[in-house]
Amino acid sequence: MEAHNRNLSIYNSLSGEKEVFTPIHGNFVGLYVCGPTVYSNVHLGNCRTFINFDLVYRYLKHLGYKVRYVRNITDAGHLEDDADQGEDKIAKKAKLQKLEPMEIVQQYTVDFHETLDAFNNLPPNIEPTATGHIIEQIEMIQEIIANGLAYEVNGSVYFDVEKYNASEHYGELSGRKIEDLISGTRELDGQSEKRSPLDFALWKNAAPEHIMKWPSPWGIGFPGWHLECSAMSTKYLGEEFDIHGGGMDLKFPHHECEIAQGHAATGKKPVKYWMHANMLTLNGKKMSKSTGNNLLPGELFSGNNDLLEKAFDPMVVRFFIMQAHYRSTLDFTSEALMAAEKGFKRLMEAVQILPKLKTSSSTSTSITPLVDSFYAAMNDDFNAPILVAKLFDAVKLINAINDGKETISQEDLTILSNEINSFVFDVLGLKAVNDNNDNSLSKVMELVIDMRQTARENKDWTTSDKIRDFLAEAGIQIKDSKEGTNWTKI
Repeated sequence: MEAHNRNLSIYNSLSGEKEVFTPIHGNFVGLYVCGPTVYSNVHLGNCRTFINFDLVYRYLKHLGYKVRYVRNITDAGHLEDDADQGEDKIAKKAKLQKLEPMEIVQQYTVDFHETLDAFNNLPPNIEPTATGHIIEQIEMIQEIIANGLAYEVNGSVYFDVEKYNASEHYGELSGRKIEDLISGTRELDGQSEKRSPLDFALWKNAAPEHIMKWPSPWGIGFPGWHLECSAMSTKYLGEEFDIHGGGMDLKFPHHECEIAQGHAATGKKPVKYWMHANMLTLNGKKMSKSTGNNLLPGELFSGNNDLLEKAFDPMVVRFFIMQAHYRSTLDFTSEALMAAEKGFKRLMEAVQILPKLKTSSSTSTSITPLVDSFYAAMNDDFNAPILVAKLFDAVKLINAINDGKETISQEDLTILSNEINSFVFDVLGLKAVNDNNDNSLSKVMELVIDMRQTARENKDWTTSDKIRDFLAEAGIQIKDSKEGTNWTKI
């Protein structure tokens, strides 16, 4: 695998270009992904981001890297307007439901984990929480103050963006210029504590009615949302680490602020490669709770919704997500999901046929270019849709071998089986779907196929064709080959 190992290129949002991936510390890779704010059920847009970074994690592991994957849980500090105003999202939900904030956190953290389990996501190596790292956040704020890039006022601490920008570039990740940002903000009124409208909170003084608050050198308060990721990524991955991922919507201001905070605290740029996953749409429109164009994963799996025609298995949804590059937008529609469902079944049918293939003394078509194409796709910025296309090239080859049109040696079959299984199950993270009542259906199908075979042996083509056509109408496809007759649901 070593020959493929060093060919990986990643699109770096910071440079706007694909760059050859070279880890900071040899074979060790530090990967940090912004996790959910656990005040509501995780939505499909979030799921797409986490599934895409699960793919990144899986492929890095497949290449033999020792990966430490850290993904946080935001359980405090995320205010309603994603900035420095409004209520804490979790505290607000707790008040509405008359529950403790940690009950809200627990409820939606469990939902988050169960949903990602359904999608077959691997868990991160470390899943820290904001409330579990208050001390680390306070210490980082103290470092930033000591370095002259933050100021305290009335128990709150703000990052001095303009002072930071005097020697660095605030806006380097999002491509924004501070002059444009200043002109795009409204003037500070007399009530504001900030020196500049661009400054953001590292620590906020808590009003008496604020539920979630902690003691600090500046008084009772709570940390800023941007700060937690900087504190936790630094603690577990070091002052400089390899990959930071998240949704495109986090690029500004969240990730921009992370760069500034990390650099202000340590004097180092914290992340070498920034990766951002693109958004998800539903039936051609932005997903939105307010417009009703919104779908929860559970509603998708159960079919209990008015937006799609039927229920879809989590593995079909995962396979569908893999058919778009992580930096491309992806539109959920019934038609697209049903096409993905057919493709998923074709792929799984071929994987099941693979170990049963009859081998020959030689291979008629070299499998080396095919296997190399799997790596070439993933080494090109984790290009899953190209990988899927190449896997369907393999499906064609498997079916051709099964039909006696191609041959394969035992040695090549072993290689092909290992690589296909690795990329389908270990890299793409797919797994076989056990349809309900398949055991009973299998018994029935054994009898039906036997009856059809008897009809064919008696040259009763009318009965044979009638059985085939009836099964097709029922959503079952039968396929004859030299090795016998196989069937699959379509």
